[in-house]
Amino acid sequence: MKQYYTVEQVAKLLSMHPKTIQRYIREGKLQASKIGKSWCITGHNLSEFVEKTDTCHSGNRICAGDKTIVSSVADIQVYDPEEGNRIVTMLTAALNSRQQEYGRASMHTQYLEYEHKLRVTLYGNVDFMKEIFGILSAVIQSDRRKPL
Repeated sequence: MKQYYTVEQVAKLLSMHPKTIQRYIREGKLQASKIGKSWCITGHNLSEFVEKTDTCHSGNRICAGDKTIVSSVADIQVYDPEEGNRIVTMLTAALNSRQQEYGRASMHTQYLEYEHKLRVTLYGNVDFMKEIFGILSAVIQSDRRKPL
């Protein structure tokens, strides 16, 4: 007989928020079946999820380790759209040439003309974010040293 878990039970077992578990289901990372309005997760699917996410265990707590994903929004004051485009080009190059161990990462940009700001939304693992923010910091500092 199969054992089934609810989203709330899985969240409690893994010391995660239920919305995080629901997101994993939506993203296809955790297989589940919908019965009525509720998701049901088999013990087998839960085991597969824990094994393939390459996590470590400490009691009932799941430790993310290198699998921690970070998201961030940076609002960058720019002089004109061309400066914003140059920053986006450099960040795009860094994103596209990232090391394979950084895994999935994404970036969304928006130029806020009325505020003269470039809004950059980044998503990726901790090491990637550290590198991309180092690049961003260097680009911004070099721009600020240029005479107007």
